[in-house]
Amino acid sequence: LHRGDVVEIEYTYTPEYNQTAAVQPDGDVTLKLLGGVKLADLTLDQAKQAITERASQRLNKPEITLLLKDYVKPHFTVSGEVNHPGAYDIHGSVTALEAIALSGGFKESSKQNQVVLVRKVNNDVAEVHLLNFKTLSTAAGVREDVEIRPDDMLIVPKNRLSKVEPYVRVASMAMGGLYGVALLAK
Repeated sequence: LHRGDVVEIEYTYTPEYNQTAAVQPDGDVTLKLLGGVKLADLTLDQAKQAITERASQRLNKPEITLLLKDYVKPHFTVSGEVNHPGAYDIHGSVTALEAIALSGGFKESSKQNQVVLVRKVNNDVAEVHLLNFKTLSTAAGVREDVEIRPDDMLIVPKNRLSKVEPYVRVASMAMGGLYGVALLAK
C-alpha cells in the first residue's frame, strides 16, 4: 500500500465499524474504532493482519475483509520544453527516450543535451541525473538509456537561443527593421 491508496474495511460481525479510508501522507489510515493504523508499505495481507491485531484489543476475535478500492497509479512527470508536458502512467517498462516520446517529443526550444532526471530516493532525498538525449538517441547511446521509475521527473530546459529570442524580437521591433524579421525567420 502507498500513500493515497484507498482501502475498504469490512467487519463480518460488527458492520457498524465498516468504512472506506485513504492512506494519509504519514502512512496511517484513521479508523473509527482503532484510530491511526500504519498501513503504508505493507501488502494487503500484512495490512489486514495489522488491523485485525489492533481491533483484537477492542473486539473479541474480529474477522475483517480488506479491499483495495483505489490506488495511486505509478506515474512519472515530464516538464519543460516538450510538446505535451504532464504526468504519465507507467505501464510496464518505460525508458527516458520513451518518456520523451510519450510527452510528444522535444520542442525546437529544448536543450536536449542537458535534460534533468529527478529521482526520489525517499521522502527527504532525491538524486539528480543529467541526461544527454543527443547521445542517448544514437545507436551506441541507446544502450545507456535509463529506465523510468515511479515518481521520476524529467525536466527539459530551454536552449540558449530560446532564452534570448524574446529580447531579440523586442529589440528588433524597436528598431522597426527588416533585420528582426529576417532573424525570426531563421
